[in-house]
Amino acid sequence: MSDFHFIRPLWLLAIVGLFFVIYLLKKMRVSQSGWQQLLPKHLANVLIEGSQSGKQHSLALPFIIGFLTIVALAGPSWQKLPQPVYQLERGSVLIMDMSYSMLSTDLTPNRLTRARYKATDLLDNLNEGEIGLIAYAGDAFVISPLTDDINNIKLLLPSLTPDIMPELGSNPYAALTMAHEMLSNAGHIEGDIYWFTDGIDSEDVQDITEWSRETPHRLNILGIGTASGAPIKLANGELMKDNAGAIVIPKLPEQRLYGAAERGRGSYRTISNDFSDINALIKPPTATQEDKESEQFSTGDQWQEAGPYLLLLVLPLVLGYFRRGTLLAIVPLCLFLTPVEQAYASLWQDLWKTKDQQAQDKFNQEAYQEAAEQFENKLWQGSAHYKAGNYEQALEAFQQQDSAQALYNQGNTLAKLQKLDEAIEAYNKAIAKDPQLQDAKDNKALLEQLKQQQEQQEQQNQDNQQNNQEQNQDQSQEQEQSGDQQQSQNESEQQQQNEQGQESSSEQGQQDSQQSDSQSDSSDQPSDSDKQQEQGQQEQQQGEEQQEQQAQASEQQEKSPEEGSQQQQAQLAQDKLDQETEQKHQQLLNKVTDDPYLLLRNKMQIEYQKRRQNQTNLGVKKKW
Repeated sequence: MSDFHFIRPLWLLAIVGLFFVIYLLKKMRVSQSGWQQLLPKHLANVLIEGSQSGKQHSLALPFIIGFLTIVALAGPSWQKLPQPVYQLERGSVLIMDMSYSMLSTDLTPNRLTRARYKATDLLDNLNEGEIGLIAYAGDAFVISPLTDDINNIKLLLPSLTPDIMPELGSNPYAALTMAHEMLSNAGHIEGDIYWFTDGIDSEDVQDITEWSRETPHRLNILGIGTASGAPIKLANGELMKDNAGAIVIPKLPEQRLYGAAERGRGSYRTISNDFSDINALIKPPTATQEDKESEQFSTGDQWQEAGPYLLLLVLPLVLGYFRRGTLLAIVPLCLFLTPVEQAYASLWQDLWKTKDQQAQDKFNQEAYQEAAEQFENKLWQGSAHYKAGNYEQALEAFQQQDSAQALYNQGNTLAKLQKLDEAIEAYNKAIAKDPQLQDAKDNKALLEQLKQQQEQQEQQNQDNQQNNQEQNQDQSQEQEQSGDQQQSQNESEQQQQNEQGQESSSEQGQQDSQQSDSQSDSSDQPSDSDKQQEQGQQEQQQGEEQQEQQAQASEQQEKSPEEGSQQQQAQLAQDKLDQETEQKHQQLLNKVTDDPYLLLRNKMQIEYQKRRQNQTNLGVKKKW
């Protein structure tokens, strides 16, 4: 019974009201008849009905019933119920310090290499939610947006070096601001930021403190380096020197980093050779006493409540009130107490949390539809509708505000609705209000590229249809011409064969006449003429057979062009489609940079130039 407590202890205050009600009942019984004031007390007890002490109803029973009911409503409990544990989707951002101080050699082989290994360990242990990657030196850049594919981030880590950063120095405030925008744009109201760095300057402490006060994210810091420090070894083998010519030896300011993590509601650890530092960073922070009390109230339904069992003791006590006329007075009370549990729970939540905070809890539990109905903030309400897939309602909520963030979310929603032109216009308005909104610029570029591809595809389809029609017309004309030529050729060949047949018949007639003359001279030689006549007949038959074969061939040639043209058209269309597909693949391959190092460097150089044109980067004086 050491854990005995009341889940709703404020209900015990109703006991004071119970005593007041009992006092009023007693006072009413004394003054229920006017004869009490006229008759002496000894006569009133005999003459007035119900005034005798033996016939008066005791008020102890109503007090016991009321007391047990109040205790039951207070929710006595001393045992917890086992509750299933669910892992909620979380958003995390990894910030990597790419200043030249990360090349110090106090850690083997240097701080940067060890930081990469620790980043890989962190990614392997963060097996839930989305994670993004930011690198910073004199300015901050998004290396990878929020994604659940940690292998993609692992591939980019080896390419991160101070040499690819467009500006030297150390500007952590820009990286933290970018991390907050990344989480907010993705709908994560609270997130975890893991910052791997070897130190911060004293002038940056105030900015980081203000950032921690304005954002709800947890800032977890891993210190890379040692308190003694070491020189910075450059790529050419030389040691970095300051403006006075002295060798720079950056040291790890553990106390300063510990204070920044504490103000950011996170944890700080110095890099170690085992996994203790990573395990400490990803472990949820220890709750304060105030947080524990708030959690006890918000999770009170996890305790097994014994109040309903007390009501079972109350039921036999109220049996005496089930007399005629008495039950009608109890029924309204029961009807009133039926919804009191739900009403009290809702009232209790309203006392401790605002509507937006309650909706935020439902949002974290992925109950997006319920969260959207409870959110009062239109931006959060739109995010909940967006997560639930209600893009029309999300767009309507985002349109209630005119901030850069709301316009950016409008663009995302319109893109989901396949309204590319309107989405690009929304991104333009968001960029006009906030030129530093890089996510809007990136999404706008993607939509413009997608729109251009669609237009090119439509143009190609129209060109293909036009080319196919022209080819069909050319093929039909060629087939008609070839058919006419073949027919004229067949007619000429047939005419030649007929002439040859006539010549052979004339020659045969001459031979017959000669043979008849010879027969008149000599009747003993008839065999030669018979042989010649048989040869002439065979030649004539062969000529007729050739004419029939040529006629059949001409008929087949007249029928085949239609079937052959269809097959030829299908084959040409397929060959052209294969050729276009191969060209597109080759163009995409040509655009891909084989070296991620060059890809990241070029990307950041272009983005840095745009920022300088917009004068959004003030830079830093320190180069390491």
